[in-house]
Amino acid sequence: MQELARIQSWYASQCDGDWEHSYGLRIETLDNPGWHITIDLHDTELAARSFEPVVRGAEIGEGDWVHCKVESGQFVGSGGTGNLAEVLAVFLSWAEA
Repeated sequence: MQELARIQSWYASQCDGDWEHSYGLRIETLDNPGWHITIDLHDTELAARSFEPVVRGAEIGEGDWVHCKVESGQFVGSGGTGNLAEVLAVFLSWAEA
């Protein structure tokens, strides 16, 4: 899973002695089932960058789906049980552009 190495690198590049004490990222499971990722953008170069929301796939709970947006200074992405890498890839494609 190349996305895991890439998100580790992005996270490490944000750690400046201050950022990591107030911000970070969370990967959680959903009960419908699926994944939910929240990545703080405050005090990063991404904070002011525009992001086009991504909505792909079936309805939530139907298996293969991805929903990603930026709101309140956070990247918020969710997806089905098999879509964790895809949600990370959406973030990383935007962050590394």
